[in-house]
Amino acid sequence: MKKHLTLGILAHVDAGKTTLSEGLLYLSGAIRNIGRVDHKDTFLDTYELERARGITIFSKQALFEYEDSSFTLLDTPGHADFSPEMERTLQVLDMAVLLISVPDGVTSQVKLLWKLLDHYRVPVMIFVNKMDQVEDSPEHTKEAILASLKENLSSHVVSFDKEFDDSDFQEELAICNDELLEGYLEGKEISMETARLLIKERECFPCLFGSALKMEGVKELLDTISEYSEGYRDDGNEGFGGRVFKISRDANGTRLTHLKITSGSLKIRDTVQDEKIDQIRLYSGDKFTPMQEATTGMICAVTGLSGTRAGEGLGVLKGSSVSEVLQPILSSTLILPEEADITVVFRQLQLLQEEEPMLLVSKNEVTGELEVQVMGEVQKEILKHLIKSRFDLDVKFGPGRIVYKETIASPAEGIGHYEPLRHYAEVHLLLEPAEPGSGITVETSCSTDELALNWQRLIMTHVMEKKHLGVLTGSEITDIKITLLTGRAHEKHTEGGDFRQATYRAIRQGLMMADSVLLEPMYDLRIEAPQEFVGRALTDLQRMNGKVDPPEIEGNKSVITGSVPAACLGDYAVELSGYTHGEGKLFVTLSGYAPCHNSEEIIESIGYNPTLDVANSPDSVFCSHGAGTVIPWDRVREHMHVDSGWDSKTGTIVTDLTDNIDMEALKELQNRLKRKKEPERSFADVERDLRMTENELKDIFERTYGTIKPRYVAAPETFDSSFAEEKEARRDLAVEQEKRAKYENTRTVSETDAMKEYLLVDGYNVIYASKELSDLAARDLKAARDTLIDTLVNFQGFRREKVLLVFDAYKVPGGREHVEEKSGLMIIYTKEAETADQYIEKAAHEISRKYRVTVATSDAIEQVIVMGSGAIRLSARDFWEEIRRTGDLIREKIGK
Repeated sequence: MKKHLTLGILAHVDAGKTTLSEGLLYLSGAIRNIGRVDHKDTFLDTYELERARGITIFSKQALFEYEDSSFTLLDTPGHADFSPEMERTLQVLDMAVLLISVPDGVTSQVKLLWKLLDHYRVPVMIFVNKMDQVEDSPEHTKEAILASLKENLSSHVVSFDKEFDDSDFQEELAICNDELLEGYLEGKEISMETARLLIKERECFPCLFGSALKMEGVKELLDTISEYSEGYRDDGNEGFGGRVFKISRDANGTRLTHLKITSGSLKIRDTVQDEKIDQIRLYSGDKFTPMQEATTGMICAVTGLSGTRAGEGLGVLKGSSVSEVLQPILSSTLILPEEADITVVFRQLQLLQEEEPMLLVSKNEVTGELEVQVMGEVQKEILKHLIKSRFDLDVKFGPGRIVYKETIASPAEGIGHYEPLRHYAEVHLLLEPAEPGSGITVETSCSTDELALNWQRLIMTHVMEKKHLGVLTGSEITDIKITLLTGRAHEKHTEGGDFRQATYRAIRQGLMMADSVLLEPMYDLRIEAPQEFVGRALTDLQRMNGKVDPPEIEGNKSVITGSVPAACLGDYAVELSGYTHGEGKLFVTLSGYAPCHNSEEIIESIGYNPTLDVANSPDSVFCSHGAGTVIPWDRVREHMHVDSGWDSKTGTIVTDLTDNIDMEALKELQNRLKRKKEPERSFADVERDLRMTENELKDIFERTYGTIKPRYVAAPETFDSSFAEEKEARRDLAVEQEKRAKYENTRTVSETDAMKEYLLVDGYNVIYASKELSDLAARDLKAARDTLIDTLVNFQGFRREKVLLVFDAYKVPGGREHVEEKSGLMIIYTKEAETADQYIEKAAHEISRKYRVTVATSDAIEQVIVMGSGAIRLSARDFWEEIRRTGDLIREKIGK
């Protein structure tokens, strides 16, 4: 019996996914000729715009057989704008082939794919593509590539280009598992079955090399997949079970539900969700074969289901759903033609949203405009084309806006009461901060003696059935744990809809009571640029409120990693490419949400008033004198009918008021409220970090190099420079300088070069590190600058270093770049828009190639950069100590 295997091809854009898919289909005999993307004749890219742009937009499937296996091949989009389409496919894969283009290496998109594959626990084989392009490159040997994969993805990446019984290969497999390694060291051989299990359990990741375009290594890949995969096995459930991963429509507009059969079988005329299956189709490319029955492991499309959605479980999996990791971060207004009926268009877009759930089409009740959420500009273009072809509408998109979210920083109880005439429901919910990225979770600690189980389940359903809005900007809430504390129903008057109203109002009232936090999307970034541009890049990231790690040197380039708010990044990739003359590269991936860097500004600009949002009211409705009366949210506690025991002052539950709460669940809840959270486990902790004092932030930076300090540092209280005494010694020093000059002239050029040392001084940074000069600068900046120059003239006269003093252009009238010399001291005023940091970083990089360089500054980022260039760093405070020590030596010499 042949085994079924659902195989997915994943990669970043232009890595060769479709080309590899064509090769696999050709080798198996499924197609007679290999199509090419540039020839626009590939088997899987059937959509008009896909062939026009040369990219995959929608996931496609193809069927083929090879040896003893029956394959369903899923080709997924590689462009970041269509990542949600790719992610939905991961839910049904038995194995994935991760394609890596050698010229591009392990990009940020590849790392995102690796993260998603781990999230969905999909076994992975790696195919390193385009090896023909680097045949003569010493930097791209198989050993070097493998080392990079081990470093960036997993240490368990193993090259499968050796015989199975080869001792080195056996050892590589053994290292993937501790127990296996122990047995191997005792002389036990690793079996083929054990190797299959390692791959299935994601403890080993086979790696093969080749060129899909030239069909090199493709057969070896297909042989390895066939030999080392187990195929799909029934999940053990009795009866039909299926997982929906896609909704689409055929050329005739028929709605198709694409699913994988996880258990049992599905036949025509079977009933699923109270609807009958009309057709079962097995698609291969743009054609399909009708089937009477689909069995376990098959990927099929069915007609007749009108209410299914992507991620939903069917049959025995009903009630289970898969939440997607990737979310859009941009929202745009849809600009319609004047003659368009907005109500009709809204319904049409909701149909389109079934196919792309991330669109999240909404109608602004105030402005009447339609808004959609998108991943990027390319997706906007595709949507325009889809809307035109599907509904014959020429639409435009307004400017993109960042999609913010909200969470809470402290626990709060939310109370919702709904009691108009002949209706009744009251709900008490505990809202707690949860770990970042956890979304909304719900549980109950309510006793069934107080509220029947069916009502409790209904309340939890209402919590999860919609996206609830926050009270700061009306953005979706996330990362909150909601616990049902208690509630009450009426024997005669309570209906199902009553608890919906009470639940919604309880959540909103709880949010009004809690300390809310505005969240913004964050990018993880990686910048590769020549070393001389690192200073500019770090200055830009600081301006964009980014956080960076210390730069690292890789070959002849510097690599900067860190994170930056998505709202601040803009078109920085274009800017980076411009000032690095095309040599700089920027890679970004969405890392999640974090507290907003300018929350007050955003909240004020949006101007959301939660009390005026009638559709999401925090108020409750109580019955008074036979009629429903609206009670404002801040007075609901005075009128509530049930006391959960929650004490808002202490943030705990008082036990003598909790007969209505399950005691075992109560103990767990109390422990959770009292338990100290680990650092950075919730956004509440992150919010507190943002409020730390400057000294605490300085300590954190010194430990982790992660936070950027202010440019100027406070002066030491004990410093008292003796400029007067040093001034008196100048005349005697002139004699010493003349002697040194004569000695320098007697040495050979090579001796002079060998002994050269340079000291680069960040002028204003050093000024503001001295209390005396800092106070003088507040009154007369030029006087402070001249005093520092006089001091360094004396300092250089006694030292062997060549001192270069650098001042920012914006501190000098005119801002023109020029160099002055005073008694041997070189004074450099940078050009307009160039900081002293940037000049020093560039100079340190150049000079340190031949000479010893010391940089005097207390700018933390600058210190990190110059250290990476091979220069010695000296803090401004230590520099002043060195000046004082030198002054003492001068006076001591004069005294003798």
